[in-house]
Formats: sequence, structure tokens, C-alpha cells
Amino acid sequence: MKTKSMSIRCFLLIICFFLAWEIKAEMLVVAGTVKDGSTNQPLKGVSVSIEKDARSTTTNHKGEYIISVLPGERLKFSLMNYETKTITVTGTKLNVRLKPLRINGFTPKIFECEEEIAFDTADPQACRAVSVGIGGSLYKTSRIYSPDLSQNTEEYGSFVENRFIPAKAEPLSTFSIDVDAASYSNMRRFINRGLLPPKDAIRTEELINYFTYDYPSPTGNDPVKITTEAGECPWNPAHRLVRIGLKAREIDREKLPPSNFVFLIDVSGSMDGPTRLDLVKSSLRLLINNLREKDKVAIVVYSGSAGEILPSTSGDNKEKLRDAVNQLEADGSTAGGEGILLAYKIARKNFLPEGNNRIILCTDGDFNVGVSSPEKLEKLIEKERKSGIYLTILGYGMGNYKDNKMQVLAEKGNGNHAYIDNLQEANKVLVNEFGSTMYAVAKDVKLQVEFNPAQVEAYRLIGYESRLLNKEDFNDDTKDAGEMGAGHTVTALYEVVPTGIKDYPGKVDELKYSKPSTPVKLTSSPELLTVKLRYKFPESDTSRKIEIPLIDKGNQQTSTDFRFVSAVAMFGQLIRDSDFKGEGSYEKVISLARQGVSSDEKGYRHEFIRLVETFQDLAK
Repeated sequence: MKTKSMSIRCFLLIICFFLAWEIKAEMLVVAGTVKDGSTNQPLKGVSVSIEKDARSTTTNHKGEYIISVLPGERLKFSLMNYETKTITVTGTKLNVRLKPLRINGFTPKIFECEEEIAFDTADPQACRAVSVGIGGSLYKTSRIYSPDLSQNTEEYGSFVENRFIPAKAEPLSTFSIDVDAASYSNMRRFINRGLLPPKDAIRTEELINYFTYDYPSPTGNDPVKITTEAGECPWNPAHRLVRIGLKAREIDREKLPPSNFVFLIDVSGSMDGPTRLDLVKSSLRLLINNLREKDKVAIVVYSGSAGEILPSTSGDNKEKLRDAVNQLEADGSTAGGEGILLAYKIARKNFLPEGNNRIILCTDGDFNVGVSSPEKLEKLIEKERKSGIYLTILGYGMGNYKDNKMQVLAEKGNGNHAYIDNLQEANKVLVNEFGSTMYAVAKDVKLQVEFNPAQVEAYRLIGYESRLLNKEDFNDDTKDAGEMGAGHTVTALYEVVPTGIKDYPGKVDELKYSKPSTPVKLTSSPELLTVKLRYKFPESDTSRKIEIPLIDKGNQQTSTDFRFVSAVAMFGQLIRDSDFKGEGSYEKVISLARQGVSSDEKGYRHEFIRLVETFQDLAK
């Protein structure tokens, strides 16, 4: 009886303890500022989140934040390019200093010019006033670091934006997937330097695919899984927005097959400078750190002519590889075509039948000797891609960057394309996303979407203008398409006009003198569309097909990823001043993006919000 009484007393004591703790543990309102640990300047856009909780906020332009927490909870402060700091809350005031990241022993230095813009450069005296002409337009004078922006020769391929297509007239939409994200980092380079990017530099699908999304991984034999979602179109609420997501199978780094790499490096005079060859060398050192004993690397360089400076060497001989990279110097003209041919020759010589064979081209694309036009480069690459050798293109430089040539090489050469504007982007592409950048798990990946005319009046594919295919190409295994690397995600968006809405941008009147001979017979299916995907395994020439339907269930809550990706798409259309931007605005972009931040360990989504805010100020 005594034992039972003691048990009851203990139980009551525990209850009282927790009640007392609940009364004591009132929420604290914590406020403070976050500053750069080396310059003491306030940091805008820092993510301030509660560890093991969904609550979060961001710092304003003065580095200030305010958040409600329980005593003893831990606050995490994170910002891209800075070390993350986690601190236990003990009071209502908490000021924090974040330390800039050091990558490969190097801390990027940021110097303020005499006017308002700051730049990544090793020489603060390099800031000077220039009038900058970009894409045929003269932008406002800024003080920037660049020896050649005053004579801008950057080149971008022009394209016509996709328009609405009536579902009854053409229910099929077919295109090659695109894993490139170069347009995003190139856009960031312009905005961070106080410039408006040229419209043709903005490829909306590349802005969207810069970010990874939480798609389920494939579980069966197929190396790719399809995910779909539909919701209200934020820039035209009468329309629907459909998100199609692809996720490639992930492979543990140690289980990746051996690699036969050829580093193909542009060492011509146009590559001289801290944002060109110096940055190339730092980037390749990061990649060398990730190589294994079973990986092999050869190094080819080109300027006025091409040559092999290092034969195929084991990845564990890192000192020899670094020495070869460190000795590179820029000088002379640019025989890019000759360099490409030699790189393929050496890659074939060291070909691994059961391995990963890839050329990594580092250049500004300014080819001026031999094969140099986009058309001739296209023919050269189309011939070489049949060798089973993949191509990764890392673009560098400013002022003379040839984006149009990079696109041709990436699209026609079984390749992917990234623009490296700083060492952190190199770390993202070559370290954090090593598998998806370097190892293909599926090739010739095509999408074909069939829209149900009973549910869809018209549709519009957002982006992918250079990746469109004829409907007949979907089942034609000889037609080239895009590749997906290990763990890669790809996203495509369609703006859909539901049936019953007869007026939409770009609508064409019905014909007066001719009518369809047979009216379209509609089914009673509730499906909005069916997504079909074709892919080949890297070692195969025969495609396989996957397909799934989508039923739009109306006003269901959309995911955080859906809100974020719709914000990115809206921003791309605003920058391009799209005919289809509708009710889009920078304020809507920022609001939607904040709703879609969710988990942002690397800080890329918060950085996007800061870029939009900066662009909004520049565009005024």
C-alpha cells in the first residue's frame, strides 16, 4: 500500500513539474543583428531558423531580425558563402557575426568601389568607371571591376517565347529535357554588378532548374521517376499551372563507376584574369580533390593551337594534377575547334567501356581560329557525340562571354552547361552536385505531354524554346535529347487554360473559309493530361517509355516547392517582359518565394529572394 502511495506521489510531482515548466517556459521575443565576421557589415537575407522546428525568418537590409522562441531552443543562422552558426537562446538580445567560407584555402574578398557596387576581385584598385553596353542597349554607368566590359562583345542566341496552343488542334507537346542552369548564375553575375541582364540571356527553364526540389526517387528498374502537381497560376488566377518533376536515381559517390576525364582548358588571351583562368584553376583544384584512384585525368589546352600537357593520370596522384593546373597561363588566339577534336581523340584513346567517359571544357566560348561559328561547332559536336563520350561545359568570364556557342555545345554534344561566376558556384557544381554533373544515368530523355481537349482549352510550355521536338521525334530513337545525371532533378511547367475560357493571350480567331472536316470527338475522361517519358540507359541505343496521367483535383493546397518554382517562373517572365506575364509583379515573386523557402540548407532560395529585391531596385 505504501509503495502504491509513493507511486501516486511521484506521478503527481511529475505532473506539477511539467505544469510549472509550461508556465515558466513562456515564449521569448528574440531580436538582434547579423553581420559579416570580417567586415562588420550587416548581412541581408540571412535565414534565422529554430533548430528542429519549421519557424524561421530572414534578416532585413540592416541585418536585423526578430523571432519568437522558447528558452533553451537553438537558433540557426545560415547564408550562402558563410559558415552556418547555431546558438542556444539565453536572452532576448542576440547579435551574431558570420564567418565567410573558405573553399580550397581561399576566402573570396569583396571590395567596395567608390560608388554603390561591390565585386569579387583580388585588387580593390581595379574598380573603375565605365559605360557598359549590353545586348545593344546602354545601361547606367557603374563602377565595376572588368578590364573589358567597356567593349562588350558578349553573344546570346535569340529565341521566340512559346505561345498558347489550342488543345483540340494540337494536343501533343514534345521536347527534350534540359538540366543546364547556366542562365541563372549568369543572371546573378549581372545583378550582383548592378546591371540588368539582356533578355536573351534569360532562359526560364534554366532559372527553374538551378534549384533542386523534393521529388521522390525511382524505386523500380527505371532510373527516372515522374511527379506531377497542379495549382492556381499565380500570374493569371483563371488559369492552372502544371508542374512536371523528374528525379534521377541517386548513386553513392564511392559506388560511381571509374571515370576517364579529359580537362579541356582554354588558355587563350581572352581567358586572362581573376574571373577567367584564375577561377578555372581554382575550380579544377576542387574537382581534383574529389577524384579517386580508379579515376583518370588527361589535360588538354588550346590557344593558337591545341596540345596535351598531361597524359591520362590516376586520380590519386593529386599533386601531379594540381601542378599541371597551377602552371597554366593565358596567351594567344583561340583554336577551340582544334582543342575539342584533340580532347575527343584522347578520350577515345583512354576509353573505359564500363566507365564514365567525359570531357570537361572550361572556356569563355570566344573561339576565333578554325571552327568557330555556332553552325560549324554544331556539326563538329554532332559527329563526335556518337563516340559515347559526354561533355560538361563550364563557362567563365565577362564582357566577351559567348553564351550562344556554349548552348550549341551543350545541346548537341550529350552535355551539360554551367556558368561559373565565383568559387562558390564552382563548389556547387563540382563538389555538392558532383554525381549529377559528372555521371549520366539516363540519356536521350524526352517528354511528350498529351492534353485532354475535354479539360484543356489551350496550353503553353514555359521555357525550353531551344529544346522543342516534333511529335514524331518522341518515338524516334535516332533523335538526340538531354541527359540526366545521378540524383538530378528536372522541372517543366505548363500554363493551362481550362475549357470554357475562350479568351486568352495569343488566341487565334476561327477560320471563316474552311472548317475541320471531322470535329474532334471528346472523351469523358477526367484526366487533365498524360505525361509520357522516353529514356535510354547510357549503354543502350533503344529507348524505354514511362507514362502517368494527371487529374487536376482543383483547389488543393500546393506544396512549398510548387510555390517556389512558380515564383522563379514568374520572375523569368518579368525579366523578359513576357507577353504572358499577366498580373505578375516583383512583390508577388518575393511573397511566393518566401512561402516556398522551406528547408534551405545551402541558402540558394534565400539568395534568389535577395536577387529579386536587387533587380526590382535596378529596374526602377
